[in-house]
Amino acid sequence: MKLEYLGNKKLLKLHKIAFLCSRKTPATVVLNCYDWAIEQREKGTCVIGGFQSKIEKDVLHYLLKGTQPIIVVLARGLKNRLEHQFKKPLEQGRLLIISPFKSDIKRVSVKTADIRNRIMAELADKVVVGYASKGGLINELFKEIVSKKISYLG
Repeated sequence: MKLEYLGNKKLLKLHKIAFLCSRKTPATVVLNCYDWAIEQREKGTCVIGGFQSKIEKDVLHYLLKGTQPIIVVLARGLKNRLEHQFKKPLEQGRLLIISPFKSDIKRVSVKTADIRNRIMAELADKVVVGYASKGGLINELFKEIVSKKISYLG
């Protein structure tokens, strides 16, 4: 599968921690995820994520306030217009956006999200799961292929 890139490809050589979190997350886990994001920001850790679920988007919000590298893997094709929040990190060379899909794939589906999650798992040195819903994509994926890389926050 050919990947499309926008940004600093050198970030792929760094030690990377992937972050995933199911869409439906118990309130008890939310603060753990935010604390984790702030800790990674302060450590300067390169975090890789799809940043699609509400909690993942919040984690990205905390990360973007720092100076550490971030890799975003999309579950759709690259957009023609870049989100405002990505402009400055891209200019600073601390952001890489990756898509395994052609630009005509404009919507996220269960299938594209699964492909994205698998790519993230392959690229990451470690995977942190904020929360995985029973029977959900994240839970099933990591049972299958990367159980050695996972640490759970909640």
